[in-house]
Amino acid sequence: MMDRRDFMKASAVGAAGMSLFPLACADAGKTGAGAVPLYRISIAQWSLHKALFADEMTNLEFPVIAREAFGIDAVEYVNSFMKEESRDPRYIEELKNVCDSEGITSLLIMCDGEGRLGDPDDAARLAAIENHYRWIDIAVELGCHSIRVNAASEGDWNTQRDLAANGLRRLTEFGEQAGINVIVENHGGISSNGRWLAEVMTTVDHPMCGTLPDFGNFNMGEEMGWYDIYQGVEDLMPFAKAVSAKSHNFDEAGNERDKDYMRIMRIVLDAGYRGYVGIEYEGSELSEGDGIMATKLLLEKCRTELATEYV
Repeated sequence: MMDRRDFMKASAVGAAGMSLFPLACADAGKTGAGAVPLYRISIAQWSLHKALFADEMTNLEFPVIAREAFGIDAVEYVNSFMKEESRDPRYIEELKNVCDSEGITSLLIMCDGEGRLGDPDDAARLAAIENHYRWIDIAVELGCHSIRVNAASEGDWNTQRDLAANGLRRLTEFGEQAGINVIVENHGGISSNGRWLAEVMTTVDHPMCGTLPDFGNFNMGEEMGWYDIYQGVEDLMPFAKAVSAKSHNFDEAGNERDKDYMRIMRIVLDAGYRGYVGIEYEGSELSEGDGIMATKLLLEKCRTELATEYV
């Protein structure tokens, strides 16, 4: 455990100390003396998926590494890294104890591989809805506010919209009983079309069903191509209950090469959002540790520079 922590610390310190990233300090970007920051920074577990898949760290170590290596006190889980272990209530209790001892807030669980909530087959759609029930229960145990789901379906625009809305509405009504939001990420296919996903939200028409806008997941596939990132974020922010700061590549000044983070964060803040922004590094040029720190520093830089605009 200590070796793994030391490894991740070294990666984080290496990124923070490089002249490549001369950015803002961690407590900058507040709206006034002693005020709450414009937004807080969390970390999505997918940022460390290579280390997790390679068994270089475990799900139980994730909250510890978030705090000790990166100075982050709020986490977003991916169900893939505790799919079987989480069937044992003692495991969830242990994870909760780890978070409590580290002062970590659990925000949400990203749920994949549980079926299509917009499946045209009624039985398959119901099975997908029910497959998510246990993640809502686990979210309650961990103190999360949401589970993140996918709006996969098939058919034409309206058919997929209505089927996805049907599955989401039914799952949200279950989550409402437990006080857990159901939020949808733009995550491939037609769900990466911001206008379509916004239509799904208005069709669901439930205050506990929202979005998780991801800055990078607007690739709709080979046939449809890319949906405009900035338009997509703008489409989804009115429904946002979380935000995913996807990052890949950085220039020498520490800016994301393929996305204008300052422009995106203005869209986020203009929508009135003041919650957590989750780091989701997915690049290959930097190590996972360095990429996480680069993204964190960039988010801090944006927060500092935007603080005078949003009071």
